[in-house]
Amino acid sequence: MVPAPGLLAPAPKQRHIAIMDIAITLNGEPRAVAASTVAELLREIGLDTRKVAVERNEEIVPRSTYADTRLVAGDQLEIVHFIGGG
Repeated sequence: MVPAPGLLAPAPKQRHIAIMDIAITLNGEPRAVAASTVAELLREIGLDTRKVAVERNEEIVPRSTYADTRLVAGDQLEIVHFIGGG
């Protein structure tokens, strides 16, 4: 289809990528998260990766692998947040 002179061609249809939340259990509570890795989850919930310990499906996740550890539906995570004080 060729537009008439002086008219703009119709905009091409855009594809939208749907971001699906992943259903996990976090510290015993069901939760839907947009994160796909442990590192993204920690950012999503506002925790500093240097001040937490993470267990995924009853296995400790080494801090050095947070960015590579993928979350999948049904994962059970326990996160302990260390707080300084005196």
